[in-house]
Amino acid sequence: MGSLTSISGRRALYSWAFTVGLLVAAFGLTVVNPRVHGFTVGPVGLFVVLAGGLLLSQAAKLHIEIGRQNITVSPIEIPFLIALFVLPPVGVLVARLIAGVVVYLWLSKDSTKYVFNVALFAASTAVANLIVAAFGPLQISQPRSWLVGLAAVLALEIFAYLCVAAVVGIMQGSVSPGDLLRNASSLLFGEAAAVIGLIMLLAIQVTLWALVPLTALALIVAYGFRMYARFISEHQKLDEMYELTRAVRQAASEGELADILLSRVRGMLRAEYATLWLPASGRYPEVLLTAKEGVRGLLDRAPAPADLRREAFAEGGTVVVGPKLGDDARRAQLLDSRTKDVIIVPLRSGSATVGTVECVNRLGDVHQFGPADVNQMEAIASQTAAAVENARLVERLRFDAYHDALTGLPNRHRMITAIEEAVKVRAPGEVVSVLVFDVDGLRDVNDSLGHGAGDQLLAEVGKRLQSAAPAGSLVSRVGGDEFALLVRMPGIDDAVALARELRTALQEPMPFGNARLDVDTAVGLAIHPDHGSEPEVLLQRADLANLAAKGTQAAVQVFNLGLESSSVRRLGLAGDLRRAIDAAELEVHFQPKIAIGRRELIGVECLARWKHATHGWVSPSDFVAVAEHTGQLGRLTDLVLREGMRRCREWVDTGHPLTVAVNLSPRTLVDPVFPSYLQELLTEYDVPPELLTLEITEDRNFSDTDRPLPTLRRLRDTGVRLSVDDFGTGYSSLSYLRRLPVQEVKIDRTFVQGMATDDGDYAIVRAVVDLARHFGLEVVAEGVESELALSQLEEMGCDIGQGFYFSRPLSYERLVAWLAARTELAESAGDSSRRLRVVT
Repeated sequence: MGSLTSISGRRALYSWAFTVGLLVAAFGLTVVNPRVHGFTVGPVGLFVVLAGGLLLSQAAKLHIEIGRQNITVSPIEIPFLIALFVLPPVGVLVARLIAGVVVYLWLSKDSTKYVFNVALFAASTAVANLIVAAFGPLQISQPRSWLVGLAAVLALEIFAYLCVAAVVGIMQGSVSPGDLLRNASSLLFGEAAAVIGLIMLLAIQVTLWALVPLTALALIVAYGFRMYARFISEHQKLDEMYELTRAVRQAASEGELADILLSRVRGMLRAEYATLWLPASGRYPEVLLTAKEGVRGLLDRAPAPADLRREAFAEGGTVVVGPKLGDDARRAQLLDSRTKDVIIVPLRSGSATVGTVECVNRLGDVHQFGPADVNQMEAIASQTAAAVENARLVERLRFDAYHDALTGLPNRHRMITAIEEAVKVRAPGEVVSVLVFDVDGLRDVNDSLGHGAGDQLLAEVGKRLQSAAPAGSLVSRVGGDEFALLVRMPGIDDAVALARELRTALQEPMPFGNARLDVDTAVGLAIHPDHGSEPEVLLQRADLANLAAKGTQAAVQVFNLGLESSSVRRLGLAGDLRRAIDAAELEVHFQPKIAIGRRELIGVECLARWKHATHGWVSPSDFVAVAEHTGQLGRLTDLVLREGMRRCREWVDTGHPLTVAVNLSPRTLVDPVFPSYLQELLTEYDVPPELLTLEITEDRNFSDTDRPLPTLRRLRDTGVRLSVDDFGTGYSSLSYLRRLPVQEVKIDRTFVQGMATDDGDYAIVRAVVDLARHFGLEVVAEGVESELALSQLEEMGCDIGQGFYFSRPLSYERLVAWLAARTELAESAGDSSRRLRVVT
């Protein structure tokens, strides 16, 4: 028969009200029973025997749990059915009450549950007596009486089961229909026990010796009953373990591990508390979460002593403490924390312990944790450890997917997501600003101090930018040496002011050992809504503005459509340039170089030109930049060198040798293979090295490092001439000229074109000429466009002139025509060679 053995004291008032109702029902049903005539319990001897049988069968019980509560099933139906046949209603009631009062007085320590169970025994027995009174009297020889007796027992079972389910619902809020139906199978066991009691009663009527085989049968049935119940319990545990494994695997991927895990573990162990503890580890903070019976959500505290938890973690072994488990010291700790019993199991991942999982306070006064619970907890812990590691792996992967490994800052993907969220909600008069910072000179740091120092530099820039950024902004690393800042500002002017402020903050020297590095950045800005709403577009346009900012003195640039049109055009030229080189569509034009003092043509500069089928003539600065970024620079240089050497060989063969000059990119000068390659070209075209001049374009990375020097020295050793192009506009200095093995300096056209009208430009040109003469270098002036400029250069002592005053760059055919129209042959004394002289 069912009885309540674990009731939460949370709503004791409702429980007492229900108990009083049962007592009233027991009294009322007994009073209205027509077979009750005074207080008589029947034959004393028979009453005592049956009361003892009821007592023994009540003590021999099996516990079945409904949700958080326990149902007790016992073979009490066997003596109870016999009592219905041989005792009067009061005798049956009193014998049943004696058994319940005695047994539960020993088992139960909760007065509410004790009184409820006694009232339940009285009311359910009164129901059975009323069934017998309605369809009786019972006679063992009549089959009809058998059915009445079995029906009375079934009515008792159903009444008791429904009462227990009702109280469980009152105490814990509800009982699921599934749990109610599953545990209703205990009614069948009660009815089976009643049938056994009926068989025993029939056999006893024939002979008392029938008690011997019947007793043996009862023992066998009881043993089988217990084995079956154990099987059911083990099967239920396996199902619960399977469900736990599936649930924690899914919870780990969804980020709800603690909630799902603890609620299920607490239910499986029938514990009041279940706690997960993960101590702080690396970037993971400490986690201490507890699920409590009857409480929705998780608590951030645990009832068990923390010392026991740390002990299990440190030693990597299970800690079990209870009334009959553990030593006295540990039990004293439990008493101090007001807990009954606890199981703490470490969570092990390989050889490491990552935390603990614990259950506290086995529900029910007569229940404590035992060896079977420990085994189950250890099995749960193995599943939990794997789930925790999987959850952390998922979290780590999610973090890595949105963060940069070097700086720990959000990465480009996270920035794109943040911009997308920011542009959705914008206050009136507010702009969403995207600022891109490019760290200048990172390559120099990597080359001189190593990539480790470069990584430190980037990490320090990230820290400084994050520290100086306004509250509510997002700083991310979006490229190798690029950082981005997302911030809301009142207007574009405020965003520009912030960019300048942050750039200044980043310029503070950074210490690296005994060295201090001066770090500079260029800043590009794009603003929503002025410059777009798509996150990728805003970031791309800020990047374009950043690229343009590198060419300005302020190093801060706001995006404008002109920047994008140039960039898009260059992007479209990339594929066309490759095809044009393959199809030999690029041309090499030649611009004459004149010896100023003699007005003599001494050479030409070779310049690549490209006439695009759609865009027409493409600016050399555009397609050279495209070639550098797409890996076509080597092919472009090869094209110009080969055409220049081929024409040089022709001029030598005609008896009128001219020098040819070819521009080289700084990237070419750090290629250790280039000198050997150039030597092969000189040999292939049979060009004297002194007729080839290589013009070196100034570059900050080029001037601040010694990397090109070995290549330059090898080129000088081949006999070619080396020239510094566009001198005065880049990063050149006296030490720069002193270190480089060059023979020539070319003054940039901007100074030569303005020296006739600008005293400053005139002073610069004169200073360069004097400086070059001091170093023993020839001077070439670009941009000669007037006779006055030519006269001034001649007066200064400049060696060579080049510019539109003489000729624009010409194709080879037009150059031949120019030579015929603008030059004359001259013979010098003692020299039969023909010379070309400019006609003036």
